[in-house]
Amino acid sequence: MSSFPDVTFSDLGNKIVLENGIVQVTLSKPGGLVTGVKYGGLDNLLEVLNKETNRGYWDLNWSEPDGRVDNFDVPDGTTFEVVRADGDIVEVSFVRPYNDQSEKPMVPLTIDKRFALHRGHSGFYTCGIYERLAGWRDFNLNQTRIAFKLRKDRFQHMAVAENKIRLMPLPDDLSPDRAQQLAYKEAHLLVNPRNPTLKGEVDDKYQYLCENQDNKIHGWMSQDPLVGFWIITASNEFRNGGPVKQDLTSHTGPTCLSMWHSAHLAGIELCPQFRNQEPWQKIFGPVYIYLNSAPAGTDMKSLWEEAKEQMNAELPQWPYSWPSSPKFAKAADRGQISGRILVHDRFAKTALSPGANAYLGLALPGAKGSWQRDSKGYQFWSRADSNGNFSIKNVLPGVYDLYGWVPGVFGDYKREGETITITAGGKLELGDVVYEPPRDGPTVWEIGTPTRTAEEFYIPDVDPKYINRLPSLEKWRQYGLWERYTELYPTEDLIYTVGASDWSKDWFYAHLCRKNADGTYSPTTWQIRFQLPALSPNLGDYKLRMAIASSNLAAVQVRVNDASSADPVFDTKQVGRCNAIARHGIHGLYWAWNVNIPAALLKQGENVLYLTQPHATGPFNGVQYDYLRLEAPAPPAAAAAPSSLASMTTTTFGHTERVSSE
Repeated sequence: MSSFPDVTFSDLGNKIVLENGIVQVTLSKPGGLVTGVKYGGLDNLLEVLNKETNRGYWDLNWSEPDGRVDNFDVPDGTTFEVVRADGDIVEVSFVRPYNDQSEKPMVPLTIDKRFALHRGHSGFYTCGIYERLAGWRDFNLNQTRIAFKLRKDRFQHMAVAENKIRLMPLPDDLSPDRAQQLAYKEAHLLVNPRNPTLKGEVDDKYQYLCENQDNKIHGWMSQDPLVGFWIITASNEFRNGGPVKQDLTSHTGPTCLSMWHSAHLAGIELCPQFRNQEPWQKIFGPVYIYLNSAPAGTDMKSLWEEAKEQMNAELPQWPYSWPSSPKFAKAADRGQISGRILVHDRFAKTALSPGANAYLGLALPGAKGSWQRDSKGYQFWSRADSNGNFSIKNVLPGVYDLYGWVPGVFGDYKREGETITITAGGKLELGDVVYEPPRDGPTVWEIGTPTRTAEEFYIPDVDPKYINRLPSLEKWRQYGLWERYTELYPTEDLIYTVGASDWSKDWFYAHLCRKNADGTYSPTTWQIRFQLPALSPNLGDYKLRMAIASSNLAAVQVRVNDASSADPVFDTKQVGRCNAIARHGIHGLYWAWNVNIPAALLKQGENVLYLTQPHATGPFNGVQYDYLRLEAPAPPAAAAAPSSLASMTTTTFGHTERVSSE
């Protein structure tokens, strides 16, 4: 890289300019806002029509402990420092310290925004160090991210995945004279867009969500000149909610986001609450803002292909070796853990089986499944191979629990016993760990597959008046699917007959309310009809395993053979603010319940299980089921036989499950 010019910086009083002969980045001083990015023949890739405060910035939403007012904040630095300048790298820091005497409400965090430009690099890095000292007042952190607003006259093609590259509406197309706002402010029907090929489409930023594990690169392309603007994220360790939490990427603006903390598709449970004046520190990033170009006449998609190559070059460099802050742990300062996960599912398989493709992760110690609600700590995840072997590398030193789940197996895994301590340079080998999922008896019937999503159920076609014409858009990403339930079931609710129905055709993807003619909504009750050729009440209770992939201000009440019973056999009570149904998600937060069904309520022959969703205040009250299974009581011999595994009892969500110990 020595053949490239030195990286330089210029202090112009109210701004700092970083240059390396390829790209020029202009930052406000001492605020640390990105006001200009010069590259590829364009004096500024950012929207020059916007104020300098609305081009490239870190922002956050926070509230007081009572949560009544959501405060939006673009933290402006008050001090500036050149951290490193040696010709190879210029790294600069903009710090806004917490001032507990501030007249205006101020989030109790000191925020250090850093930017780095490297020799020969076609782009720049940015990271943020958020710190809260012991004794500072309590607050809630609702969201934080980086946002870039690009030039609308140039950047009109967006790419968020290999099969999701398209021409996008202009921001003007969302104005009231060109679009109709739909059920919520982010969704618009394009009535009179400047590009007539987009007329009749729905534009909704939530249609371009993706899971954290897939959110490695996205961005925008200009056709004249051929220039790409990309955000490349080499690690998910600092994002909240774990690997499958969904979040925003890019959307009409043209806007390019790097999301760190949010409640999107999960709800306020992912807004961390800082209480009792606790200290906290977290580093977000670095992420790479990568720029590329191509000669005129080149296929525009070549920008995407080349950007993916750069992404693949960035991934193995994590953790980066160059950040100057001692708070950012380099590779030698981290540890790793490995092992093999096996599954012992009684009555399903007699022998241990590999936990093929299992998710295994280290997160702050807590109850089973607590990782999906965690926003304060770092998380480190990997996927097991087909034999259940897993390795989690580059883990920050600390104390963790090992969590996970196995696709196709009901429930959450957590390694019980002692917590796991990771040390700098340490390599911990766990050997075999065994997950014994909840299971009391043989399967009577099951609906769905336990994958923590509702993807396998019936997803209706979109109403043509609400279509997004991107061919590769997942079917559940289309707008307005919740309205189809009332259309398909105008007077009577869903009835599923075990042995005759097909869950991919006959089980609607979301248990919703019914919309009435007067615009109000009514609760709905679904039926599962099934046969019991024989009944052995002396063996004990039957067991319903019920996994829910998302819930939005909803509940599920379970009744057996009497839909009018005043007292349900089980009631989840109202849970969740996932909002996955409105925001085109096929899952949000995951809940799993183990419900006892007294044998006395069942009968030989036909039985009916009633599932009622009683909350009906609007169109988005509802749940998305992941999986349901009814188990018969264990035969006496099986119930009396000791397990070949040492096991212990643990309680999750108020229900008792068996989880193997190692």
